[in-house]
Amino acid sequence: MENALLHGIILAFGLILPLGVQNVFIFNQGAQQPNIMRSLPAVVTAGMCDTLLIILAVSGISALVSTIHTLKLGVMATGILFLLYMGWSIWSSKTHIQASAPCMTPRKQILFAASVSLLNPHAILDTIGVIGTSSIVYTGADKLAFTLSCISVSWIWFIGLALTGRIIGKLDTSGYVQNLINRGSAIIIWLIAMYLVFIMLDATSYAL
Repeated sequence: MENALLHGIILAFGLILPLGVQNVFIFNQGAQQPNIMRSLPAVVTAGMCDTLLIILAVSGISALVSTIHTLKLGVMATGILFLLYMGWSIWSSKTHIQASAPCMTPRKQILFAASVSLLNPHAILDTIGVIGTSSIVYTGADKLAFTLSCISVSWIWFIGLALTGRIIGKLDTSGYVQNLINRGSAIIIWLIAMYLVFIMLDATSYAL
């Protein structure tokens, strides 16, 4: 069980570490909300979405869906357009922390966090291809330990990300550091979208 637990922690941390739409959003909410508690809707929603994806991957349901070629291509195409749009949105956004600046409401946080978590094809493919595939070698208590470790890493990461954003937000009142992070994240998101385009083209040519 210890091996499964450690495997899940390392694997989940490796997948969630790179900058992306989800991570940038949680970080920015931690920085821009008046206190850390106000960013909880984003954190909880992202954690619940990741939990759902991990459970679906481990149970094998998501792997079954991924075998339907047309559906998989549709998800990828929609996700690529989503990533291109989100990359531009993040690139063009200007962060400037002001006490009087309006903050995103809990409802908007929930909707946005759900969209960046469930409409990101790269995250979905990683969950299916890496976590889902890795879980096959485990059964019973070992599989449960592997699953719970992956889920725990997601929740701990999002809480830590919001807290880090809060600290940076207090220090970086001009928003300079956050703008740099946004620009870097946008570039990474666009690169991911291009990578998915190549995957989709290869899959389409293979099917033909």
